[in-house]
Amino acid sequence: MSLFILWLGVMFPLVFSPGPANIVFAMSGAKVGVKSSLPLLIGIDLVFIVKSIIIGFWLGQIIYSYPTVLNFLQMLGAIYLMYLAIKFLKVSTNKEDHSQATLGFIDGVIVQLLNSKGWLMVVLMFALFTEKSQLAFGELGILVLIIWLAILNISIHLIWIKAGSLIAKISSSETYEKALNIFYASCLFGVSVWLIVGNQLWSHSNP
Repeated sequence: MSLFILWLGVMFPLVFSPGPANIVFAMSGAKVGVKSSLPLLIGIDLVFIVKSIIIGFWLGQIIYSYPTVLNFLQMLGAIYLMYLAIKFLKVSTNKEDHSQATLGFIDGVIVQLLNSKGWLMVVLMFALFTEKSQLAFGELGILVLIIWLAILNISIHLIWIKAGSLIAKISSSETYEKALNIFYASCLFGVSVWLIVGNQLWSHSNP
């Protein structure tokens, strides 16, 4: 129990913070509701579970040793987030084109594959807690961390989707809906610019 409380104290803020995936969840919840956002959630969290398994049992040390890989993922992810932002901005100016606003399973897979924050968070978790978890649970230690993170991710992501849905219901007029689309798109643009400007690739390219 003490290990879980310590783990939760570290991982909860990381999972709950408004990163790329959480903004996409809120945006999807506001636009199409909780039920229609589930394919997006499945795509994102399935990839999160797979990357947790890969890093936990094999890839963690390689990623830690070659941070440039994450820098490239971060750049590609920023570009894809800009694409999603433009997608929602188009919807805000075209009321009849609802289908373009729906983000599905494939979008979720792409968002999470290119989400450098997600990769770093998993690497950090195993760096901090693998030894402690193996002392507490033996050979099942890594698996326990993977299960904890999967449950936390799915729970928090559902909260972000529901929050977006509730905000959309409170402000259900067409004017407010367009304003929300612009707000979420602006958030994605802001995150994208931050990821691009702060990318360590620029420092590696300078002598």
